[in-house]
Amino acid sequence: METLVLIGLLGGLITGISPCILPMLPVIFFAGGVQGARGAAPTASAVPDDGATTEVRSPSAEATPSAPTAALFAGAPGAVTVGARGQVVTVARPTTDRGTPRAEGERRRRAGGGAHARDDAHAGARRSWRPYLVIAGLVVSFSVFTLLGSLLLGALGLPQDLLRWVGLTLLAVIGVGMIVPRFEEVLERPFQRIAALGARRGTRSQDRGAFVLGLGLGVLYVPCAGPVLAAITVAGATGNIGPETIALTVSFAVGAAIPLLVFALAGRRVAERVRAFQRHTRGIRVAGGVVMIALAVGLAFNLPAYLQRALPDYTGSLQERVDASGTVREALDLGGIVTDENRGLSRCSNGAPELEDCGPAPALRGIDTWFNTPGDQPLVLDDLRGKVVLVDFWAYSCINCQRAIPHVDAWYEQYEDVGEGFEVIGVHTPEFAFERETRNVVAGADDLGVTYPVAQDNSYATWTAYRNRYWPAQYLIDADGTVRHIRFGEGGYEDTEALIRELLVDANPGVTLPGATSVEDGTPDGSTTPETYLSVGKVGNYAGEPRYAAGEQAFTLTQDQASDTFSLGGTWDVDFQGATAVSDDARVRLAYRGTDVFTVLGGQGTVIATVRDADGKVVERRDVEVSGSPTLYPVIEGDAPSEGTVELGVPAGMQVFTFTFG
Repeated sequence: METLVLIGLLGGLITGISPCILPMLPVIFFAGGVQGARGAAPTASAVPDDGATTEVRSPSAEATPSAPTAALFAGAPGAVTVGARGQVVTVARPTTDRGTPRAEGERRRRAGGGAHARDDAHAGARRSWRPYLVIAGLVVSFSVFTLLGSLLLGALGLPQDLLRWVGLTLLAVIGVGMIVPRFEEVLERPFQRIAALGARRGTRSQDRGAFVLGLGLGVLYVPCAGPVLAAITVAGATGNIGPETIALTVSFAVGAAIPLLVFALAGRRVAERVRAFQRHTRGIRVAGGVVMIALAVGLAFNLPAYLQRALPDYTGSLQERVDASGTVREALDLGGIVTDENRGLSRCSNGAPELEDCGPAPALRGIDTWFNTPGDQPLVLDDLRGKVVLVDFWAYSCINCQRAIPHVDAWYEQYEDVGEGFEVIGVHTPEFAFERETRNVVAGADDLGVTYPVAQDNSYATWTAYRNRYWPAQYLIDADGTVRHIRFGEGGYEDTEALIRELLVDANPGVTLPGATSVEDGTPDGSTTPETYLSVGKVGNYAGEPRYAAGEQAFTLTQDQASDTFSLGGTWDVDFQGATAVSDDARVRLAYRGTDVFTVLGGQGTVIATVRDADGKVVERRDVEVSGSPTLYPVIEGDAPSEGTVELGVPAGMQVFTFTFG
């Protein structure tokens, strides 16, 4: 249990500083921070029945900035109330004696005492709990609805996106209330009794409704996390909820909320110390309302997703480190979470030459982005009943996937219009952080000639629902929605195509099939060097000096490189993605076995590859021009299996991620 809590907190913290929370920050700043500042929008005394403006001052009090009171966004005590038209109605402050510390602070403020004087002036005012209440509401809402929302809505027969639209409506309504005082009065009425009770207990007026606002934000909060959120989502969607799942969910929500709380508290501090916020409370409230309405509209049209895709995933390396951790995978049981929905998949054997009954196909879930579909709209497996469907898990820089894709694409083109149809869904689940970027995935798919629909599964939700562990992996589904064949890794293309043809005939007896496709099988024959990673979390065949560890250090090439191992020379900066060349003399030396050698490179420049045979004789030199997004580049393209060493001269600033072999 303790391990899950720590994993949840870590995953949440990474999410809380990731690009996906950026659209939430303006609302957190205004709603959780500025509106909770001391002196932001004071409370009131009585409001005249006729709505006329009446001003009451104590002899020693000075005028304070006016702002409408609010049920959900009220200000600090001690100054004003407004009438139905938004006019100042009452200004009141407790009378202070000149000899008290508060009066002394007030004299220093009038004398230009600066920030310290203002702090003294507010010394008697207690801070609002608003930032904490907003974030607490977000944590509770996110935790409850992530785990139970899907089950509750399904049990009631309600749309799965109902909660999202309720949250959007709440956000827009509160925004309008911040702009229009009369409308805000209507919103305030349900909270008047709560406010009266809170007043007797010392609750600040601007705290009213803060928790409710947090509940609404929690429904709209869509974190971009990896395996932690995947485990939570699958458990919640399938009802596999126990004490460990709850602990993981709550710890994840708390971890994600900590950076938001820091931002809210910063907003409160800014509002208290910057005079412009105190002089223009009305304008700031209106601006906050506009921001909230804009966020609601943007979320309705999924506009923040475009912002997130335009920004670099600066938390990608941290997320990759969590993804690659064996401890995390073991604790979350990733790839092995068994539910009633996917239990039957264990009845399938890998690459069986005949059809099997592997149970109903799990639903596609947690998909960030679709493309190659009409209007880039999502596909739903239940809507594809009658068609034969192939779900293909892949990653665009994976050489094994690249060798399989021509076969998958050929099947799609050959059988798409046969009978009721054949559909391919390429579920792109990232292996590296750069593969999370939609623009990189789209470019990679275009380079590989992918024409079938692609679903971007950055959260590993669909990957986990299918209990998958491999790139590539294929799940063949019949016209009734039952998984009939599973293939992990490369090869077996003739068997898979034969089963596709059999299912097409089963779905449409008497249908005329076109001829079988003819694509050369590039699956490596014989023994080759295993895939070689340069990331700290995955490296397994390093044979050099010094010890391979994260950070920048100087390396020394190994002269007698053992087979299937590599070493580095020069200065490199190693992390959980790969290795980045720092010095101009940076080198990678690899002793390989295989016909072809490929490497994933990122950056700009020319890599010089020198190939030597088993006797050390140079047999080839070639320049590899690198540019654009990180992707796979050929280093050796042979006609037959061979053994030897390949050495890459890597310019400073370029990244090396992995080597693969064919």
